[in-house]
Amino acid sequence: MVLTKKEYELAVWKALEYFKRACIAIKEDEKERIEITDFGLGRLYEIGLQLLVYVNTDRYCAKELILFPWQICPEHRHPPIGDDPGKQETFRCRWGIVYLYVPGEPTLTPSCRIPKDKERFFTVRHEIILKPGDQYTIPPNTSHWFQAGEEGAIISEFSSTSRDEYDIFTDPCIRRIAEIIDH
Repeated sequence: MVLTKKEYELAVWKALEYFKRACIAIKEDEKERIEITDFGLGRLYEIGLQLLVYVNTDRYCAKELILFPWQICPEHRHPPIGDDPGKQETFRCRWGIVYLYVPGEPTLTPSCRIPKDKERFFTVRHEIILKPGDQYTIPPNTSHWFQAGEEGAIISEFSSTSRDEYDIFTDPCIRRIAEIIDH
C-alpha cells in the first residue's frame, strides 16, 4: 500500500493543526520535515504515525509524535545493533491522552481499540495511561505500542540514537517507511 501525495499533505496539515492546539511552536523548516507513515498498510488513520525529528545524533534523539484520534503506532521493539543495546526512549505526553502498552500484567479492561484483523500482532497488554505531563521510559529491546485517545495526542520522545529502519515490528506486513506517490 502507498500514500498519495494528497493524503500525505492532508496528514501534514492535520499534524500542524495539532501543534497549534497544543501551543507547540514549529518553525517553517520543521514543517517541511514532518514525516507521515501508514506503516505500509494503507490504513493511516487507524494504524499510522506523524512525527517530527528535532535532532538525532550518535548520542541522542528528540522528536514529537503526533497521533490522530484512536490512531495506533503498532507493536515494535528497538533491538541491539552492534555494541548498542538498542534505543531507550522516554515518552512524555504533551497533549491529549496516550494509551501505552508494555510487557507486564495484562490490563483487564484496556482502553485501546485494536483492529480485529490485527489483534494477534498486539501481544503486550499492560496499559499505562499518559496524560499531559506524564512520562514513561521504555528500556531497549522492549516490545511496546501506543494509541491516542478520542482527541488525538502529541508525545515528546527523548531517546538514545534513533535507528527506525532497524525497528522490529510484531506484524510482518509492516514497512516503517511510507511510500508516497503523486496520484
